Amino acid sequence: MNLTPKEIVHQLDRYIIGQEDAKRSVAIALRNRYRRNQLDENIREEITPKNIIMIGPTGVGKTEIARRLAKLVRAPFVKVEATKFTEVGYVGRDVESIIRDLVEFAIRMVKNEKMENLREKAAIVAEERLLDALLPAKKKRASTPFGIYQESENEPVDSEYSSPETKEENAVPSSTREKLRLRLREGKLEESLIEVEIDESHYPGVGILPSFGNEDMMIQIQDVFGNLFPKQTRKKKTSIREARRIFEQEEAQKMIDMDEVIDEAIQLSEQNGIVFLDEIDKIAGKEMGSGPDVSREGVQRDILPIVEGTVVMTKYGPIKTDFILFIAAGAFHVSKVSDLIPELQGRFPIRVELKSLTEEDFKQILTQPENAIIKQQIALMATEGVHLVFTQDAICEISSISYTMNQSKENIGARRLHTVMERLLEELSFHAEDYKDKTVTIDRAFVQQNLHDIIKNADLHKYII
Repeated sequence: MNLTPKEIVHQLDRYIIGQEDAKRSVAIALRNRYRRNQLDENIREEITPKNIIMIGPTGVGKTEIARRLAKLVRAPFVKVEATKFTEVGYVGRDVESIIRDLVEFAIRMVKNEKMENLREKAAIVAEERLLDALLPAKKKRASTPFGIYQESENEPVDSEYSSPETKEENAVPSSTREKLRLRLREGKLEESLIEVEIDESHYPGVGILPSFGNEDMMIQIQDVFGNLFPKQTRKKKTSIREARRIFEQEEAQKMIDMDEVIDEAIQLSEQNGIVFLDEIDKIAGKEMGSGPDVSREGVQRDILPIVEGTVVMTKYGPIKTDFILFIAAGAFHVSKVSDLIPELQGRFPIRVELKSLTEEDFKQILTQPENAIIKQQIALMATEGVHLVFTQDAICEISSISYTMNQSKENIGARRLHTVMERLLEELSFHAEDYKDKTVTIDRAFVQQNLHDIIKNADLHKYII
């Protein structure tokens, strides 16, 4: 998508309040990708993305910025926590699984796009399968010399031996099929039950295999077992609405060229992939004490080649990481960016410090974004027939309480608003059926009444040993 840095920031403003410096940095990084793609191939290979490290407390928008950035463009995106990885030689996830996850995400993304493009064609075939299921023709017997001896009282003889009258009875009249097709298209049969045959997606045996910590080995073993066992079908009784959805998915998958999907996904991963490394501050600093803990510095050394640029082997082939954009983030309360190994610091040349949220920021977060918390709560209660109305003084009071709690207790950023809102509406949500078809106004008095325990005991934890 060809977006200027200003347009990117404007799109991010729809979901994220404040943090202008961080938005500008990621907008420029994204635009530089577009600029790089316009260059000649010779110089394009020399230009690598400038990775970003975000520094700031939890709940200020670090992850949301990266996630929304990936959605703006057709970019594979994966979020991982640095603390989940172990040094090479230990049992656990290795850092190369980051790239494998990225490729898997890209394949799902490309496959879903192609299935969406084939939806109309798949719908036509699915409709024919539905009609076949609704009007099944009688099965023909196998044409064998012994077929005549396999006749039963209630079953017709093999078609070769049956009379013209029997053949006519076995055929489904085209007029009946067309009438049924019309009823299907009008939606008159959506809730009717039907028995259909669907493909079994699983294969036996793999579930009992233990995991030895080597993901590549497990993937290869599963692929071998998956190829050994042929696809099986099973009968399922479901509504026509659900059967149509199943048939459309199956038919769309049959139409997709998976080799083409994989090639396109690998290209997208290598050129447009975005990896968000969260909690990177937790693997910074020197080792403290002794014990079985895996070396944090060792994890940094393993991450380094992935960020610098290397080739990672996946079951779909080798993946180059030279042009993948890495965005790291951490609170860095205890450690500092300088505590990371120098080589890793050098691979994140752009450093952005995100600011703690103010009371005014809380007011905007409650109301302005397209997925604002108040909008979510109003929509949730509307499903119960309860109409919520938030006054301005209530919004100010909620913001003030949330900001005070962050200052007096642990600063968890915008996540504090979720805590406060859930406590505020707990009683109302529990007795929602009593307020059906009523309008409930949330004002300052309502907030103070329902949150008086929080206000009163805001600093109580200081006196608990």
